[in-house]
Amino acid sequence: MIDVSVLRRSYTTGGLDEKDLCKTPMELFEKWLQNCIDSGLYDPNGMVVSTVDENMQPYSRMVLLKNYDANSLVFFTNLGSRKAKHLEHNNKISVLFPWFYLERQVMFTGYTQKLSKLEVLKYFHSRPRDSQIGAWASEQSSVISARSILEAKFFEIKEKFKNKEIPLPSFWGGYRVIFDSVEFWQGRENRLHDRYIYTKDDDNNWTYKRLAP
Repeated sequence: MIDVSVLRRSYTTGGLDEKDLCKTPMELFEKWLQNCIDSGLYDPNGMVVSTVDENMQPYSRMVLLKNYDANSLVFFTNLGSRKAKHLEHNNKISVLFPWFYLERQVMFTGYTQKLSKLEVLKYFHSRPRDSQIGAWASEQSSVISARSILEAKFFEIKEKFKNKEIPLPSFWGGYRVIFDSVEFWQGRENRLHDRYIYTKDDDNNWTYKRLAP
């Protein structure tokens, strides 16, 4: 067994002081996201989405952020997937951006709303053609006996829509994560990390507090 207890390093990339904060969390998030892009980090828009099932069992998985604004994040998925089924009965959600290379994390908490068909259609047709076909080919989260079945379905769909526009599958959609808290974490030496959490006050304005690491 690997002794993971000895795996450690000191976080010395930088810090997060109050003077570095912005008026709204998305202003700071956008700066950090741009830092990730500029650093060449793989999948800087990759985020861990956590949901719970009907037995309150949490599940987490990586998805890609595909849009955002001052109050929400957007991602797309198969509406028959495990995460979509969870959100049907409990639309609360947690989203984490684990930017390890920069010794940073950002966590959003809130709830989800389904995107309109028009929003989904617009994004679906912006995807590479093979990604559109892949959406048709995969019954996400269902059990399959072999990869060859998935590949055969892909080529079947590819031939079906050859020289045609690929229609939006009825089972494919997206979610808007409307967040009410955003926590920024910056690694520091001696495990004295910097943490700030933004929350909305009664007047719908953002306020922040420093948290102990």
